[in-house]
Amino acid sequence: MAFTAKDVMELREKSGAGMLDCKKALIDADGNMEKAAELLRERGIAKAVKKEGRIAAEGAVGAYVCEACGVGVLLEINCESDFVSRGDKFQGIVKDIAKVVAENKPADIDALNACKFEGGTVKEYITNQTAIIGEKISLRRFAIYETKGKIETYIHMGGKVGVMVEAVDCNAGCAETLHDVALQIAASNPAYLVESDVPADVIAKEKEIMLVQMQNDPKNAKKPKEILEKIIDGKMGKYYSENCLMEQPFVKDDSQKVSQVIGNKFKVVRFTRFEMGEGLEKKSENLQDEVAKQIEAMKK
Repeated sequence: MAFTAKDVMELREKSGAGMLDCKKALIDADGNMEKAAELLRERGIAKAVKKEGRIAAEGAVGAYVCEACGVGVLLEINCESDFVSRGDKFQGIVKDIAKVVAENKPADIDALNACKFEGGTVKEYITNQTAIIGEKISLRRFAIYETKGKIETYIHMGGKVGVMVEAVDCNAGCAETLHDVALQIAASNPAYLVESDVPADVIAKEKEIMLVQMQNDPKNAKKPKEILEKIIDGKMGKYYSENCLMEQPFVKDDSQKVSQVIGNKFKVVRFTRFEMGEGLEKKSENLQDEVAKQIEAMKK
């Protein structure tokens, strides 16, 4: 499989490894990006590479909670420039559509587009707003929670990151701690809630990478594979502490795990975290040209 200089740059940005190391890994992996990322980790050159890819598109993540009906929504809408995404007009669109999602509970984006809104459909509304703003606006994704428990949301930096958490068995005074958990998810980006949620194939892959790393270390040259595997079992604790919410060190007091901070105040059922633009790639444009275009547009 062939690869380009752009692929090398992408792998470098995602892994933090050097250009030559990334190029060699892609050669050895026959151009396969995921395999190249694994090779970098096995060689001890890079940490885990997240599959989301580059965060490059503009837009915002928004949230809406109807406490009376027990419904919460987390929504991402994209646009073309940061200038537009920070504006009140675009932020208002995000809030309005999040409320439409909560009221109609559509199954997917197509169903959302067909929902009635302001005398037409959501799709017609978005088309009209695109014409008004002058940039393409696209509905990307949403999550809906329905619960008899409590829903907490947190939006960071005007919509760069959004989090929604569902909790049950909430005791009096749990609100502050639940909000802290939402902050924790935004800051630490856990992939799973608890250890048992980690798929067996993910665990097997992590152990496989650790084994190759240890076998490549001269200090382990004389140690049998069985001994290395026992050491790896012990090392998995670090993986869980980085990737499982309940095992993570609490961001406000890293002497405690999140599970210890929560105690018996409530039970977290699930969470969703959207990072604006993850997995999307923004077109590259000269900054001077972009500013010139905005000035020209303002004259019209």
